[in-house]
Amino acid sequence: MFSHNIFKKHFPLFSHHPELIYLDSGATALKPQQVIDAEIDYLSHYSTNSARGLYPLAEMVTEKIESVREKVAHFIGAKDAREIIFTSGTTGSLNLVSQLLNTQISPDDNIVTTLMEHHSNFLPWKELARAKNVDFRILPLTREGVLDTENFKKYLDEKTKIVALSAISNVLGTITPLEQIIPLVRTLSPHALIVVDAAQAVAHETIDVTKWDVDFLAFSGHKMFGPTGIGILYGRKNILETLTPVCFGGGMVLDACATDTLYKDIPARFEAGTLHLSGIFALGSALDFIQSIGIEKIREHEQSLTLYTIDRLKKTFAENITILGPQDHDLRSSIISFVFKDIHPHDIASVLGEHNICVRAGEHCTMPLHQSLGIDATTRLSLSIYNTREDIDTLIDVLKKIQTMFC
Repeated sequence: MFSHNIFKKHFPLFSHHPELIYLDSGATALKPQQVIDAEIDYLSHYSTNSARGLYPLAEMVTEKIESVREKVAHFIGAKDAREIIFTSGTTGSLNLVSQLLNTQISPDDNIVTTLMEHHSNFLPWKELARAKNVDFRILPLTREGVLDTENFKKYLDEKTKIVALSAISNVLGTITPLEQIIPLVRTLSPHALIVVDAAQAVAHETIDVTKWDVDFLAFSGHKMFGPTGIGILYGRKNILETLTPVCFGGGMVLDACATDTLYKDIPARFEAGTLHLSGIFALGSALDFIQSIGIEKIREHEQSLTLYTIDRLKKTFAENITILGPQDHDLRSSIISFVFKDIHPHDIASVLGEHNICVRAGEHCTMPLHQSLGIDATTRLSLSIYNTREDIDTLIDVLKKIQTMFC
């Protein structure tokens, strides 16, 4: 466990709000000063476009953008930086890949996803299946909120064309065993394209697209201490090279006058218009920040704090609280969602907010999951490196007061 102030000092929000307890990193992670400085650096010292001008400032911006692309590729284990596409975020990435794959779907195909997906990794595939009139298969979960490998087999066949999975559930905290599931998909559905939503994993777990053998992977900068409005879509090079752009404009075309328009090579053909350049500068700094600490150390801290939090919640509130997600702590991340007996999550979140404790309450963009559980909403805690046991102790104290208020 990291000591109380070792990382909080890097996040200026705490200097402006010293009493704040931020337990909502699953929604967006806080930004360290070096990330803020990187975005300001672009706006103050460069503020020019990339891949456009031939003057030194523009060329420097282009070099920086490509260096961040290389850095992202290395961070997620991609073999080629050309496999990295800059987008607006996870939602933008997943919508982009669903549009790119539109022409790959045949009438007899089917699309498989799971019940725990965020709407961003559920609705694009649902809409694609509807538009192409193909079977949309939703894999249920076990009572503990994990994927049953044996049951998964029943949803796969040789006509499965897309399998969309979350690396980590944004509600249950379930870590999907991709290294076990993906070989299963490759065997039973050899023509399937595998898409992974890594939004909740990117700042907490080691990601290796080569080792995992995924075809596409999406995540957002703001989930990993970076700014909003910038995200990544990784796509396997040999697949990207066969796909036709779906967004058109400047910077992605070689010959717009030809009868058959000639587009640039990957990834430029999928990056029409001006990129979020200051966001890319800041994303590079966020990667540096994570790597300066080390994913393993981050994981160790968060896992220890997660165990402490769950233990305190269970011992303090016993039968009055239901904690969702796996009981096996090796199968869960630092996301903890719970339901309090006779107290609505919105009431809990509202009162916690009055005590400067930030949590999230609601369906968390996972309506199918909540409906399957028979609950309207949950309260969610999502931990990060700037959280401490003192934060959790304060949370427990306020929850006790809430229990007294409403029960």
